[in-house]
Amino acid sequence: MNKSIVTIAVAGTFIVSSIFGGIAEAASISSLQKQQQEIEKKNSEVSSDINNADQQINSLNAQQADVKEEMTRLDLSIGETHKKIREKTAELEETKAEITRLQEEIKVTKERIEKRNELLKDRARNYQETGGMVSYLDVLMGSKNFSDFIDRASAVATILQADQDILVQHEADKKSLEENQAKLEVDLASVQTILADLEKMNQQLNAQRAEKDRLLATLEEQEDEIHAHKMELQEEAQILAAQSAAIQKAIELEQQRQAAAAAEAKAAAEAAAAAAAAAANNNNSGSTSGGGGNNTPTPTPTQPSPPVSSGAFTMPANGTFTSGFAPRWGSFHYGVDIANGAANVPIWAAADGVVIRSYYSSSYGNVVFIAHSVNGQTYTTVSAHMEARLVGSGAVVKKGQQIGIMGNTGDSTGKHLHFELHRGQWNGSKSNAINPVGIVPMP
Repeated sequence: MNKSIVTIAVAGTFIVSSIFGGIAEAASISSLQKQQQEIEKKNSEVSSDINNADQQINSLNAQQADVKEEMTRLDLSIGETHKKIREKTAELEETKAEITRLQEEIKVTKERIEKRNELLKDRARNYQETGGMVSYLDVLMGSKNFSDFIDRASAVATILQADQDILVQHEADKKSLEENQAKLEVDLASVQTILADLEKMNQQLNAQRAEKDRLLATLEEQEDEIHAHKMELQEEAQILAAQSAAIQKAIELEQQRQAAAAAEAKAAAEAAAAAAAAAANNNNSGSTSGGGGNNTPTPTPTQPSPPVSSGAFTMPANGTFTSGFAPRWGSFHYGVDIANGAANVPIWAAADGVVIRSYYSSSYGNVVFIAHSVNGQTYTTVSAHMEARLVGSGAVVKKGQQIGIMGNTGDSTGKHLHFELHRGQWNGSKSNAINPVGIVPMP
């Protein structure tokens, strides 16, 4: 329900006034027609609001589609990044294995270098002790014959070449060691950098995905709110349409009432004229009948049905008074509750009136709104949480007429009647709600 009830309750006031002339002055047909025009204007505004809500919903749906498309792209990017992370992680493991192999190779190379260092040190000491090349000359000069000389010369050349080879290999091993160590450091740093970049990219993509999740949730929440608002507008439009029909019915009733009143006045005038003529004739004839008066019997007035209770209002239901017009559960309870565990407990109209709206509400459950006019003051009553409604929108009801059966529908925690009384119209903020105790009889 929403503020549309403001217009509807006021319209109900005109209807009640036109139908229950004994309670308040009847509303004129022109006033009813004016009120009907206002409702139709309001209905047009509500229709425009519904169209705006549809446009907003379409816009939100388009935004959601864009977000979902972006989320799909991000999901694919995240999947690709995870794939690369797996590949680089495997590459890192391979690099670590290669590092382990190189470390073993470096260890062996170092040991080989150490051994050569010791050998070269021994050779250096030998050169110092023997004078270097002189020892080799002694070897050559000690040959017994030419063949022995050739053999000794070949042996010396081999030894000298071996020394050269040791020096060359030594330098090569040292260079290989340095290159392997440098390559190791470069490869390890490269893989670690790539992996770190991928992890950072993954975090960024996940953050973007989370942001899109939040954005989508916000858009969906906005759509839910607009859908709820649209439902309220549609409900308001239905209420306005029903109220317009009720006013049209009131106009017809008022026309009938005025026609009947005119016919009654005409008949009364004709009867008075006839009575006056008859009296004149009797006087002229000098009648001595003794009565000399009007023998028309006085009509016996029709006795109204006895009210359910004295006063303008009657008790809305039998039961136990369980909750009053007061703060409750952290909010304010703008009505009173009457509970009764019996089956088929009747709910009655608290006063004469016209049903503004009879429908099922998510909060009130089965609910009937009735507009009343009491001594020139308009009231609106709300009877909620009913199991069943026995009157429809626009129905004319009398005080004490059954309008429903007590139930536990809508936002309710047990079988009871939730009854509200508003001085004037009902509105969403319930600013016109008053305590019915002391005005409406309670059990």
